[in-house]
Amino acid sequence: MQSQSDQIGNNVLPGNCRFKRLGTIEYKAARALQQQLAELRDTNHSPDTLLLLEHPPTYTLGYNGDQKNILASREWLKENDIDIHKVDRGGDVTFHGPGQLIGYPVMQLAKGPREAVLYIRRLEEMLISTLEFWGITGTRLNKPSGHGFFTGVWVGGEKIAAIGIRVDANQVTHHGFALNVNTDLSFFDKIIACGIKAKTVTSLSRILGYQIAMEQVMDKVEQNFQRVFHVEPA
Repeated sequence: MQSQSDQIGNNVLPGNCRFKRLGTIEYKAARALQQQLAELRDTNHSPDTLLLLEHPPTYTLGYNGDQKNILASREWLKENDIDIHKVDRGGDVTFHGPGQLIGYPVMQLAKGPREAVLYIRRLEEMLISTLEFWGITGTRLNKPSGHGFFTGVWVGGEKIAAIGIRVDANQVTHHGFALNVNTDLSFFDKIIACGIKAKTVTSLSRILGYQIAMEQVMDKVEQNFQRVFHVEPA
């Protein structure tokens, strides 16, 4: 039987993938590393790479995001030492912080008009497969119009993983996904997450009732990433 990824088709160029676990790193430093790796990938001086890490408390706003979806006051942001970064990815506003697994794949996609959409669907499948290890059923959420999905992964109508990407002129991916593992969800109260009103967020630990070892989650993400994207460790 074909997996869902086989039915979607493999839109990543054949090759190996390097997995790097960086611990906790500032947002700007992680973004600079992505850009450096993207240049190396485009010139074939680096394989595809998946960066796995956590950020200090940070809000990011996509290039089409609405500033009004950030509800936090300047005073509150300053008191809590939280920065807002306007970034060159799709999507609206989201939160990154401790206990949230961030994945930044720097990969070269095949050329084609729908490759970015197919890539997002594969990231969703990888995260859905990861949740299955803990007996959690993750799904895509249909838009009210019935046309297409809200980007990301949902559990019972609550968002557990956000996805926001950019594909550059050389078909190399930037940004990626954020999976709430042991995240302090109260930070989401200060935004309209992903610009979607009347929707809440959740996490692995909230659903299961106990804290999850981040190393174990990274292990499962790496395993499922290899399977869904048909890559081998570099």
